[in-house]
Amino acid sequence: MKDMNSEIEKSIIKFLTKEANLEELRALELWISNPKNEALFLEYIKANAFANRAFKVYDKDQAKRVITFRIKQKRGKTKGYGLIKYAAAILIGFVCVSYFFKDHWFNSPAESTPSTVNTKTSIVPGTDKATLTLDDGSVVALEKGATLQTQNASSNGEQIVYTPKEDKEKPKDIAYNYLTIPRGGQYHVVLSDGTEVWLNSESKLKYPVEFIEDSPREVELVYGEAYFDVSHSSKHNGAKFKVINHGQDIEVLGTEFNIKAYHDETNIYTTLVEGSVAINFKAQRKTLKPDQQSNVNPQSDTIDIYAVDANAEVSWRYGLFTFKGKSLKKIMKVLSRWYDVDVVFMDKSMESIKFRGVLSKSQSIEEILSIIKSNSINNYKIQGKTVILE
Repeated sequence: MKDMNSEIEKSIIKFLTKEANLEELRALELWISNPKNEALFLEYIKANAFANRAFKVYDKDQAKRVITFRIKQKRGKTKGYGLIKYAAAILIGFVCVSYFFKDHWFNSPAESTPSTVNTKTSIVPGTDKATLTLDDGSVVALEKGATLQTQNASSNGEQIVYTPKEDKEKPKDIAYNYLTIPRGGQYHVVLSDGTEVWLNSESKLKYPVEFIEDSPREVELVYGEAYFDVSHSSKHNGAKFKVINHGQDIEVLGTEFNIKAYHDETNIYTTLVEGSVAINFKAQRKTLKPDQQSNVNPQSDTIDIYAVDANAEVSWRYGLFTFKGKSLKKIMKVLSRWYDVDVVFMDKSMESIKFRGVLSKSQSIEEILSIIKSNSINNYKIQGKTVILE
């Protein structure tokens, strides 16, 4: 756009990819505070295909999730209230922005052969749904519009909440429930101690209906991905919280962290957002700090620690997919779980193509594939529940 400074244009894109530094953010905040520039900014967004797709759907709930996500990113990283207010203001106006970049800052969609898409596709974004297995072995389907009330728990169809019994008598035996999330699903559970757990697609959690007072609180992530916001031990007479998973256990006092341990992935990834956790695996013990991720390799019996952008790693919890230089193969694996589809690469060399960008989980599969197509692949087809990349 002829009236836009190239440095401002770069700052806009860096903001959208969450890579702008504090100086660039402040310059952009000052620039956009001018009403004339605000209008120019709007014109710029609408003129470019990667952002223009954002205006097809406006989702108020998604807006709240995005704003919460971005404010958490800024918390602790900047002292200026104005910057947080600025980030929220832009996100309110441009919620659900979707974009993909390859090896440069901006890439306009190239002309290409029209995609072959099954217009009658049954592929839809995932939703809140799960299967609850009670301690007596009975199975209950949890989904939007369906309510549930048991002696210990209640569900409005979007989450299940466990409430401890009013009497303080310790249970003689621990009763366990299982929450299983299918492909194309996600679910939120509040455990009896107040700990909140968000489960991603294709995941399973085992947990007590009620924790025994003054005893360690223990749950098991059988498989999949889960985000934990643990009720602090100080509220439970010092009782620690422990998550068991595939030979490793994680000790927690009270914190927020994410575990990723899928059946079809060898390694186990634990990402710390806030607080502190200790990773125990095969007589090894390592402690994570915020914005660190542990990588447990059961085949080599090793634990490696890396610095990461924790909020980007857990953005799925806020209704977003954040990809920072991930390969198309890994991206499509994530998308296949959420949309419950199989993916076929006609050209295996495409699997290693790397992208960076953010997508909304509320978008249709066609919108997402169109974004990918505009940057790299020649074409795509949808046949039933199979996506074919060409």
